[in-house]
Amino acid sequence: MFIGTGGTVLPDAISSLSGEAGAGDDILVSAFLLNIALILFGWRRYKDLSNEVDERAAAEQRAHSLAITDPLTGLLNRRTIGEKTSDLTDEAQRKHKSVAFLMLDLDNFKNINDVHGHSAGDVVLKQVATRIAGLLPAKNLLARLGGDEFACAFVFDPEQPEMVERIADDLIDSIAAPILENGTHLVVTTSIGMSRYEPETADVEALMRHADIAMYSAKKQGRNRHCWFDEIMEKELQTRNSLETEMRAGIPKGEFVPYYEQQIDLATGKLTGFEMLCRWESRTQGLISPEIFIPIAEETGMIGDLSLSVLRQSFENARHWDPSLTISVNISPIQLLDPWLAQKIVKLLVETGFPPNRLEIEITESSLFENLSLAQSIIGSLKNQGIKIALDDFGTGYSSLAHLRALPFDRIKIDRSFVTSILLNPESKAIVKAITGLGESLGMAITAEGIEDKDTESELRTIGCAKGQGWYYGRPLSIEQTRAVLAERNLLPAKQVDVITVPQTEAPAPVSMEDRQQKAG
Repeated sequence: MFIGTGGTVLPDAISSLSGEAGAGDDILVSAFLLNIALILFGWRRYKDLSNEVDERAAAEQRAHSLAITDPLTGLLNRRTIGEKTSDLTDEAQRKHKSVAFLMLDLDNFKNINDVHGHSAGDVVLKQVATRIAGLLPAKNLLARLGGDEFACAFVFDPEQPEMVERIADDLIDSIAAPILENGTHLVVTTSIGMSRYEPETADVEALMRHADIAMYSAKKQGRNRHCWFDEIMEKELQTRNSLETEMRAGIPKGEFVPYYEQQIDLATGKLTGFEMLCRWESRTQGLISPEIFIPIAEETGMIGDLSLSVLRQSFENARHWDPSLTISVNISPIQLLDPWLAQKIVKLLVETGFPPNRLEIEITESSLFENLSLAQSIIGSLKNQGIKIALDDFGTGYSSLAHLRALPFDRIKIDRSFVTSILLNPESKAIVKAITGLGESLGMAITAEGIEDKDTESELRTIGCAKGQGWYYGRPLSIEQTRAVLAERNLLPAKQVDVITVPQTEAPAPVSMEDRQQKAG
C-alpha cells in the first residue's frame, strides 16, 4: 500500500519540495515523508540493536572464557577443573578406562620472582604450561590452579599405571630444562602428586585431594620427583593437622617448656652452662619430641611464638642461677628471616632481667644461605648487647670459612656426626683436629657435641676442645631436675636450694634417639 500511495504522491512531494504544489496536497505529502523518516529510523534502530546483541554476545563469551580459564596461560582454572574432570571420569568409565589426576607444584618458584622479577616469573609459568601441554595424551585436561600450581587429568589403561609414571618422569625432565629470558637461564623443578580414579569411591573431590596430598609428600621427600597417593599419607596428614591444632592451643597454655643439656669444661669437669632445648609436654599425648613438632611449627609460622615463649621461661628459670652459668639457645632458620628478631630477644632479656652476657645464640650454617645480609644485621644487633654468637653444626655446610670471615662468631660447635665417630673414623678425627686448630687461630672457643662415652671425652680433651656436651653427662633435664643438679653443686641461691627436698639426677622417662638429632630454641 505504501508503494502504491508513494507512486501517486511522489510527484506531488517533489513539487511540494520545489514550491509548486497546491495547499491541498501538503497533508498527503507530509504523511508520505513521515513514513519515509520512520522507515529510515526503524532500519537504523534495527542495525543498532543487532550490533548491541552481537557485542553483548561477544562480552558474554569473553566473560565465560575468563570464568573458566586462567588469563595468563589460557589454561582451565581451579573453578573449572573439577567439573571437567567429572565429565572425563564418566567417559572413562563407559570405556572401562581410568583417569589419572596429577598435581604439579613448582619448587622454589618464589626465588624466580624475588631475584628476576614477576615478569620473568610470568614467562616461566607460560613456558611451563606449554611444556606440560605438549607431553599429555590426546584426551586430557590441563589447568593452572593459581600461583605456581598446575593440575592435569587424562585417561589411561588401569592395567598399565607405568604409563602415568612415564608421563610424570617426562614432565619432571621437561620442566627442569632451563628457560632463556633476557639472556638469563631460569631454572625451576617440580614436585608431582598422582592419584587414580577408583570407581568404588566415585568422588572427583577425593581424586584431587589425594593428588594434592601425594604432591605434599613428594615435597617432603626432597622435591623434583613424583609420588603416588597412598592411604597412609592421608592418615599422616590428619595426624599432622591434629598436632597443629593442639600446638596452637598448647603454646599459650605453656605446654612447650625448656629442657637443659649440660655443657662441661673438658679440662676441669666443671659445669659451665646448659643448652636449652624445647620439649612439648602435651596434656593428651605426653612428652613429644621436637623432631615431630618443630617442622610443623616452621611450616605454619608458629615457630616464632613458640620459641619466644620457651625463651622467656628459660630466662626466668636461669636468671638466679650462679652467674658463671650460661644458656645456649638454638635459633631456627625461619626465625633468622625475621628482621625484628634481635629486638624481640633483647626485649625478653629486659623484661626477665636475664644478663645478656650469659646468653649464647646458636645459628646453624644452613640458616645463613637464605639471607646473609639480614643475618649479619641480626647478629650485629645481638653482639652490640653483649650476647655471644656460636656457629652450630660446623662442618656440615658449604661455605664454613666464608661465614667465619663474614660474621663475628664467638664459638664454633663441632657437629655430633664427627664427634660420635672420632674413635672409629680417622677422617672424623682429622676434621675435629682441623676445626679445633682453626678455632684457636681465630680466637674462637670450641664446643664438641655428641659426647657419649669417656674415651671420646678423653680424645677430645687431648685434641684441645674446650667444652663438651652429650649424653655422657646426662640426658636433657626438666627444670626440676636441673635445679636438683645445681643444688648438688651449690650453684643455686639458698632460697632455691631450700625448696628442693629430693635431688634428682636421672633423666626423665625414656627419650628417643630423635633427641640426638633435633634441637630447638
